[in-house]
Amino acid sequence: MDIQTPEMYGYEGIKRVLISREEIQNEVKKTGQLLTREYAGKRLLVAGILKGSFVFMADLVREIKIPCEIDFLAAKSYGDGTVSSGTVEITRDIGRDISEYHLVLVEDIIDTGRTLLKIKKLLSEREPLSLSVVALLDKPERRAVEFKADHALFTIPDVFAVGYGLDCGERFRNLPYIAEASL
Repeated sequence: MDIQTPEMYGYEGIKRVLISREEIQNEVKKTGQLLTREYAGKRLLVAGILKGSFVFMADLVREIKIPCEIDFLAAKSYGDGTVSSGTVEITRDIGRDISEYHLVLVEDIIDTGRTLLKIKKLLSEREPLSLSVVALLDKPERRAVEFKADHALFTIPDVFAVGYGLDCGERFRNLPYIAEASL
């Protein structure tokens, strides 16, 4: 087992490791296999919400063993802070017509649910053949609106999570595990 500690990466500000690299890899592989079965024979578009989902999405699409296309969109609700502002701004949109695709939207974490609810509504109006949400992390204690992912790999408590693409003021994205930040 590859034991990782925050000290290995020279980071102060990490309280504890929540989910190890190995646990993440195992769940990503299982989810890739599930999506491979669900979308076999279908025109698949996997779209990640930047920036937080990029590491997760890169690993996930490598585990999908059928043809798929990739795109990105970006939304902002945190700015440089640690608490969602409650206002969701789409800053980069998917650059194609999605009406002939089965769309899998990839997100790093579902916190309040506001961002994903707005994005899912926006994309649903464009009438993809189907639309599902895959989230790396789910934090149901923080939910401010009714929202549930089609697939969530891990449920975590109400802590500020960083690593594996998730950040705090743009720091910690490169950690290979999910950790609790000490704010």
